[in-house]
Amino acid sequence: MSGCGCESNVQFDGMSKAYKRILWIVIGINFAMFVVEMVASQLSSSQALSADALDFFADSLTYTITLIAIGQSIKWRARAALLKGVSLLVMGGWVVTSTLYQVFVLEVPGELIMGTIAIMAFCANMVSVLLLLKYRDGDSNIRSVWLCSRNDAIGNLAVLAAAILVGITQSRWPDLIVAFLMAGLFLHSAILIIKQARMEMTQAKLDVQQCAIKTSDN
Repeated sequence: MSGCGCESNVQFDGMSKAYKRILWIVIGINFAMFVVEMVASQLSSSQALSADALDFFADSLTYTITLIAIGQSIKWRARAALLKGVSLLVMGGWVVTSTLYQVFVLEVPGELIMGTIAIMAFCANMVSVLLLLKYRDGDSNIRSVWLCSRNDAIGNLAVLAAAILVGITQSRWPDLIVAFLMAGLFLHSAILIIKQARMEMTQAKLDVQQCAIKTSDN
C-alpha cells in the first residue's frame, strides 16, 4: 500500500478470506480438469479439447498469481493482471497456430469422448462461475479470474456443439472451427484485461503524484 495513504480503489481487491478459499477451490477444479482434458484430447484427437485443456492449465497458474497479488498495491495488482492478459494473448496465438497445423491432418476426432468430457468440464466450470459470480466486478486482477471462468464455460459448450457436429458430419472441421473461436475468445479477453490493467497502472501513478504533492504542501 501507498505509504502516505493516498491510494484509493473502490473496486473489490480480493481482501477476503471467503474469496481466497473460493479461489483455492477453483484452482483445484481447473488443474484437475486440465489433467482430464489433456488425456481425453489425446485419446480423441480433438484440437478443441486440447485448447480447452490448455485453458484450464493457464487458469490454474493465473489464479495462483491472483492469490499472490491480493493485498499488494494497485500498481502491483495491475501488473499481475497485465501478465495474465499477455499470457492469454500467447495462449490464443498458440491455439491459432496449432489449429492451422491440424487443418492438414485428416483424422476425425472421437465425438463420444469429446462430448462426454465437454459436459464434465462445463459442470466443473459452472461450479467455478457460480462461486465467483459475486466477485465479477472487482479490479483487473479479480476481474481476470471471472473472465477466465466465464470463457471456460462458453468454451465447453462450444466443444460440446463441435462434438455433436463431428458426429453428424464425420468431419474434423467443427472441431477446428471451435478451436479457432476459442482462440478468438482468449484474445478478446486478453485485450479487456490488458486495457483495464493499463488504466489502473496509470491511475496508480497519478495517485502517487498527487500524494507527493499533498505531502510537500503539508
